[in-house]
Amino acid sequence: MQALTRKQLIDKAVSLLDSNTVSAVLGWKRGEFDYDITPAVFTSADELNREFIWNDFCGANFSKYLVSKTDRLEGKLLVFLKPCDTYSFNQLLTEHRFDREKVYAVGIPCNGMADIDKIKKITGDGISKITDNGDNLIVETLYGDAPVEIDKADVLAERCINCKSKKHVAYDELLGEDGEVISSNRFDEVEKLEKMTPDERYAFWQNELSRCIRCNACRDVCPACTCEKCVFNNPASGAESKAPSSSFEEKMFHIIRAFHVAGRCTDCGECSRVCPQNIPLHLLNRKFIKDINCFYGEYQAGAEVGSRAPLVDYTTDDIEPCDVFNGRDTDA
Repeated sequence: MQALTRKQLIDKAVSLLDSNTVSAVLGWKRGEFDYDITPAVFTSADELNREFIWNDFCGANFSKYLVSKTDRLEGKLLVFLKPCDTYSFNQLLTEHRFDREKVYAVGIPCNGMADIDKIKKITGDGISKITDNGDNLIVETLYGDAPVEIDKADVLAERCINCKSKKHVAYDELLGEDGEVISSNRFDEVEKLEKMTPDERYAFWQNELSRCIRCNACRDVCPACTCEKCVFNNPASGAESKAPSSSFEEKMFHIIRAFHVAGRCTDCGECSRVCPQNIPLHLLNRKFIKDINCFYGEYQAGAEVGSRAPLVDYTTDDIEPCDVFNGRDTDA
């Protein structure tokens, strides 16, 4: 799939601003480092040409930002959506979380984003510059060593390796080529966990979740977490956000969140992307997705606006419960 250039995205944004189709643009800008890309709102061609970024570290799913940005804006907001982002976009529309009339969505193809942690395992810390060189990244460090050339395919983010779709399911305008839904291996790691003994699974999650520092980054970035008052911010809930005082609290936070987004999670992988402790939180959500598919039939949250998740729907032909460990009917 042909990648778009920064200039192509800027040209499209400027043309939509000049025609008054939109009054602002939701895009990316550089943070403290080349790989530290952050969402930003632009309102002029000068800002776009000076600060707008499009590279292998623009992984943020913009759908969540529409919940707050469109409320404060006069006119329409241009948002660039990668294929995986469009599923969250549709799911939030289904839940009436933003005004569709205030958004102009431009679909852009994506060949996958880089994982900075994988890069650091090769180069070490102290990265001072990363240059795109086609299929490779040229990485320079503060230590004066020779630049390291890395194949992009070797440092793809996990969610991109197991991408579920290159097809946009929502947009007003599409730049470049559209792709297809992919038959990925995204449930392979879940199946490995299912094959463990209960004690082995407990030990796995005990080890992973014990690293949680309750920064709430996973909740704050998640497109499915848009409650006006989160249970973890309610002092009367008994689960108010705080430093965990016990291993039970560590587990409760993530298990409650996984149940909360069950049937609504689009598997965008943002929770794992932003976790500073590199906890594979997406595996909890994928387990729910896999089980829902097994119990109720194949379902993809966000594939279309208005679709009802199996957990909140009932049909007379609901399938019988199945063995979640091998996908077979329990009566077979």
